Amino acid sequence: MQPNPPRTVRYMPDRASQAAEHERATHLHIARRVADIMRWSFGGEWVESASHPPGQTYFVPYQTISCDIASTCGIGSVDDLFGGVVPHAHVGTKVVTHGLVSPRSAAPAGWCEAFSTAVDGAVLEGFSVFDPSDLERAAKALLAQGSMRVKRPDGVGGQGQQVVEDAAQFAALVDGLSEERLAQEGLVLEQNLSEVTTLSVGQLRVGGLGISYYGHQSGTLDNRGEPVYGGSELWCVRGGFDALDKLAPDANTRLAIRQAMTYHEAALRCFPGILLSRANYDVAQGRDAQGQWRSGVLEQSWRLGGASPAEIEAAAVLLRQPQRRTVHAVTVERYGRDATAPPGAIVLYHGEDPRNGPMLKYAQVIHDAAA
Repeated sequence: MQPNPPRTVRYMPDRASQAAEHERATHLHIARRVADIMRWSFGGEWVESASHPPGQTYFVPYQTISCDIASTCGIGSVDDLFGGVVPHAHVGTKVVTHGLVSPRSAAPAGWCEAFSTAVDGAVLEGFSVFDPSDLERAAKALLAQGSMRVKRPDGVGGQGQQVVEDAAQFAALVDGLSEERLAQEGLVLEQNLSEVTTLSVGQLRVGGLGISYYGHQSGTLDNRGEPVYGGSELWCVRGGFDALDKLAPDANTRLAIRQAMTYHEAALRCFPGILLSRANYDVAQGRDAQGQWRSGVLEQSWRLGGASPAEIEAAAVLLRQPQRRTVHAVTVERYGRDATAPPGAIVLYHGEDPRNGPMLKYAQVIHDAAA
């Protein structure tokens, strides 16, 4: 039985970002897959974000969208989109994760220090900065404890960030940094960990179904031999974070789940108008410069992400099998002309990406006996 009335699924691209070919192909696949599993129609791309398409529409946006765009498009609840809606642009970027250097520090309109307070202890040590003096103060405080990671607010897949070991290296990194861009977008400075494991914890709501998951990211080498995101392996459960907590195999995973839940619930409390139907949190666990073991949320993803193909395949299984409780699924990215997908995999992209060269992306449900 269909849980929602008929709709048309439309992909909402971001023309300004000029997504890579493989990303666009993956996003269009997810939009079509939502239409398929919900038995809705697929209406292609919707680029007129300043207007509402005709009929009942379910949106799959390329990125987290603003409350203004959501209102214009008729998005009023988590059942209207795959992704997130935020009241201010900075809320959808990495800068929201960390607090300011001081209460008097520069910050964008809509900054909520209550959120920074609420997630303290669930994130690593760090600062978000928006002017040169705060940048210098934050760097000095963090480098006194060891190396730090400097991150652009909009970087994805580990891109747009660099580890800094000392003041001289930091000075060279920020030399020529635009003060205007710093004021508009901000920059994140965060303690750097070694011996790191990165876990993914998240939730997805689609078709009236709510699932939660934990998982692990893997790395691979791109066609230039550089380390990049290689995929995600997810263990999904029907229900919310409480159900996921019971599924956790060990104390470290359970801690990551609870830190992600703290972050998620704080966002819902602190940012009026926020809507999150897809929420993914990267949690880093490793050792700081003093050898102390640490765990904390690195960032949020309230939009389509690398794990989304696995998420949607898990949701498809749980919608098709109401009695089933858990699903094990993977998303895999591989580079080179010799990359091949295993039997039963759903190929998202296999070709020559103009920006990244030959690559393969696929998703697959793993049929564990215990599931």
